[in-house]
Amino acid sequence: MRNVKKILGIISSFVMVAQGQSQGLNPVNWNFTSKKTGDKTYEIRLTATIQSGWHLYSQSQPEDAIAIPTGITFNSNPLLTLENKVKEVGKMEKFHDEKLELSANQYSNKVEFVQVVKLKANAKTNISGSVEYQTCDDKKCLPPKTVNFSIALK
Repeated sequence: MRNVKKILGIISSFVMVAQGQSQGLNPVNWNFTSKKTGDKTYEIRLTATIQSGWHLYSQSQPEDAIAIPTGITFNSNPLLTLENKVKEVGKMEKFHDEKLELSANQYSNKVEFVQVVKLKANAKTNISGSVEYQTCDDKKCLPPKTVNFSIALK
């Protein structure tokens, strides 16, 4: 019975995705910035501002989640190195639906994804890549969306 509930939940989510696709909604605005924090060191900020009632998912999800986690890809640049992992700055909400036995780590309103990068030499360059994310409200989920970015390091 437990598996049947999960399967029904997944089917329901796909239906909601299809409904969201037809409406052309875009509940997340992105802003991409860099800030010099030290000699050859920069903080890259990928800031998501989320419309009221919508949720954006964390990079890490519980085992029973059906939400698509936010994924960040940085394009290779021989002039810089990425330090550690992308850090999430915001108020994470741990959602759980007891009926469907599903969970999700999500954000409302705003979240920042922060990556520290170091230049190998003093040079003007940029960091580019993409963010793949999914958003849902209480009634529907939109299909995953990818946004490309390029941020100057000055």
